[in-house]
Amino acid sequence: MPLIKDGKFAEDRFVFVPEGSAFPEDGGVMVTLDRFQSERDALLAHHRPVAVRLASNENPEVLKNDLPNIAAIALEFPIFRDGRAFSWARMLRTRYDYKGEIRATGHFLYDQLAFMVRVGFDAFDVRQDFAIEEFDRAMKEMTYVYQPSADGIKTIRELRAGR
Repeated sequence: MPLIKDGKFAEDRFVFVPEGSAFPEDGGVMVTLDRFQSERDALLAHHRPVAVRLASNENPEVLKNDLPNIAAIALEFPIFRDGRAFSWARMLRTRYDYKGEIRATGHFLYDQLAFMVRVGFDAFDVRQDFAIEEFDRAMKEMTYVYQPSADGIKTIRELRAGR
């Protein structure tokens, strides 16, 4: 699946390693939450970039003590109507001050991209036929916002108040 990172197509630096499969000799690895929790010490001792993939029902709060050691967190959208990943991304950015990559994976829509960026997503697994021009257009569709979010953009209320 193509990856968009920082507004452009990028090479994925992580290889997903399913349960029971051996880790590659080098390079970044992505594992499920269960595998991270069961093999945490071995993964972190190898001094390689580690990413954790969370299902939509897995709260990233369980990773709060390990966040400085996790290079990326992939949050799953099992269906576009399941918005829990929006909450998880915002929680990671605002409550836990997570600075690593937050990646959207699964079934999300073009219309959701700008909102995803607002809450803290900075990487996206997109479908094969997705054009970067679509991403650029999605980022320009909202010029003013009503709600505060993790992106720090001033709200309409703040702009009107001159703040």
